Amino acid sequence: MYDYVVKGGRLVDGLNTEPYTGDVAVKDGRIVEVGGHIGGSTKEKIDADGCIVTPGWVDIHTHYDGQVTWDSDMNPSASHGVSTIVMGNCGVGFAPVSPGKEKRLIQLMEGVEDIPGTALYEGMPWGSWESYPEYLDYLSRRQYSLDIGSMLAHGAVRSYVMGDRSYTHDPATADDLDKMTALTREAISAGALGFSTSRILGHMSVTGEQVPGTFAADEEMMAFASALNSAGRGLLQMIPASTIGSAALLGGERSDLMSEVELMGRLSKKSGRPLTFTLFQISEWPDLWRQVLDKAAELNRQGAQLFPQVGSRPTGLLVSLWTYHSFMRRPSYMKLCDLPLPERLKILRQPAVREKILAEQSLPHELPGTMENLIGLLEIDFTRTFQFDEAFGHEPSSEDSFAVQAARSGKSTEQFLYDFLTAGDGSNRAIIYFTNYHDYSMDAVYEMQSNELTVTGLSDAGAHVSVIFDAVAPTYQLTYWVRDRDGDRLDLPSVVHRQSLRNAQLFGLHDRGALQPGLRADLNVIDFERLKLGPVELHHDLPASGGRLLQSAEGYVATLVNGVLTRENDRDTGLRPGRLIRGGYA
Repeated sequence: MYDYVVKGGRLVDGLNTEPYTGDVAVKDGRIVEVGGHIGGSTKEKIDADGCIVTPGWVDIHTHYDGQVTWDSDMNPSASHGVSTIVMGNCGVGFAPVSPGKEKRLIQLMEGVEDIPGTALYEGMPWGSWESYPEYLDYLSRRQYSLDIGSMLAHGAVRSYVMGDRSYTHDPATADDLDKMTALTREAISAGALGFSTSRILGHMSVTGEQVPGTFAADEEMMAFASALNSAGRGLLQMIPASTIGSAALLGGERSDLMSEVELMGRLSKKSGRPLTFTLFQISEWPDLWRQVLDKAAELNRQGAQLFPQVGSRPTGLLVSLWTYHSFMRRPSYMKLCDLPLPERLKILRQPAVREKILAEQSLPHELPGTMENLIGLLEIDFTRTFQFDEAFGHEPSSEDSFAVQAARSGKSTEQFLYDFLTAGDGSNRAIIYFTNYHDYSMDAVYEMQSNELTVTGLSDAGAHVSVIFDAVAPTYQLTYWVRDRDGDRLDLPSVVHRQSLRNAQLFGLHDRGALQPGLRADLNVIDFERLKLGPVELHHDLPASGGRLLQSAEGYVATLVNGVLTRENDRDTGLRPGRLIRGGYA
């Protein structure tokens, strides 16, 4: 007696092989038979005729470290077919933490990842853990719609050991290094999937402090690599210096990134473990990413295990009157910001008010690391700014840019943006691209996604909740890159493989990621032709009524996690089979 038999689907098995038609049988949380016509008794059949059947997606770059302590739904990931997430990226996390020292870790997460601090203060059960193993123990008692895995964050470890000295970026003493490496070995032993760190200046707390570890000396980094080597498992995740633009904003230099790649090669060889790092194309250095890939390949031939982690589309900041925008720190606007939107719009459209706001300079926020401060003071590249619409899959041309449209209208770019945001009912939205869109093309994304060295990630699910919504990446990859793009497209078996088995194996999750007998029954049944992204909407469903942008999907006929139907016809079933993953094994 099977629990489920998925009947007659086009099986895209995660092994990067050609799709074929057949059935999949599931029992006791495992796949027990794949292919052909499967007979026998079953508790439930899932009709997959006309659908593709894939493994569940494995998202390796998320920031659910706080959300997992209060939430079980695990959106936005769960609604896009994700069955396993990895959090603790970018050197920020919430364990270990000394009693009474939570505030700085919250300020780091709020600044680096734009997660409302009020939600983290009120939603998280502070005092339930101090050590990283205690944090995992707390999570192990909870149930989710998908599986969760966690990495130990450099910022939290350094803050715990060095206190204030970690935020003034003092060099770690020998005693500091002994304590931090002991905590790392302890975390890996308790079940951490790896260790993460961030080294870019743009990652800072809301108070403007860079993440502890940003300026860590090579000796400190090598100490962590040695800890992973002695543990014999785990992975290093790193955001190297000068990774994303604007280079001037982040204070980076072109040479910094290449020297960081050399360092990452040494770290991987010292640890004997894989290392995955963030890679984008930025317009200041539009071909540097190719040099990085070539260097990574060279270092891998010398014994390193480097896996550049690449995204699915340009990174863009969404601006609107109901989230963040360029005028929100201008004195005259600040007097109006608390008014209901209809009333605010009437005043903003008054010529005298418009003229005054446009003439003003933005005031720096008292908390310089907030997203409000960044957007308010940002010198916008209007050649990379476009109207956002729900068909966000297009590659807009230079003619679509606000720079060209403003010139055509006879307005300055700021006047054009102001009038655009205040038009109609105030729901207009613009998007500012700042990576992966040089020369008005995503050809660089196509090349990076096609490169055998790279892995697919950087969804930032759970983070940047008011400006970025890349957690939809699995659905976006299938719709835009496989089905809809004009020009070079990605191959369906390759996209499925990269979003499932390749990511699972990178993190040592060898029990999932493919439609094979004996593996976990994590799978999706997808109406591929009907699959689409829904509207981007602002929901106030975080603790303390915190807001976040969510984008739904349509076309997920069924999602199974550990052999349990968690979603059916794009709706949550309420079942929670997801659990904490420890140490690379379920």
